[in-house]
Amino acid sequence: MAIKRLTRQRKAVLEVVRTAKGHHPDAAWVYHEVRKLVPSISLGTVYRTLEALVEEGYLLPLTRSGDATRYEANLDGHLHMLCTHCGEYHDLHINLPDLLTQARAQYPYLELSGVQVEYEGVCERCRAELKS
Repeated sequence: MAIKRLTRQRKAVLEVVRTAKGHHPDAAWVYHEVRKLVPSISLGTVYRTLEALVEEGYLLPLTRSGDATRYEANLDGHLHMLCTHCGEYHDLHINLPDLLTQARAQYPYLELSGVQVEYEGVCERCRAELKS
């Protein structure tokens, strides 16, 4: 899959999100990091680029009402746990049954296009902080 217009700015935004291992960055963080590579980039360009990369299937948005959208470059189908203490997303690799196929079979009159499962809890770092 090729990016429609592989500009220096798009390459930089995609690379920053892809190298944010174990971190699901928001646009402000991406902007801060991309400016190290492309000092002239604007925040608006970062937002538009992130939207385009989501549209083209390179990134997944992680959204919660009232929070900034976070971005995921790892498209391997894993799940997430949102820490209710610090607000960070953590990757979970859990095999789930094919929930979309099951729902389509049970509700054939609906046009279902996706399913999203997200866990909530307290991450290891926050648990240690809360114990001390």
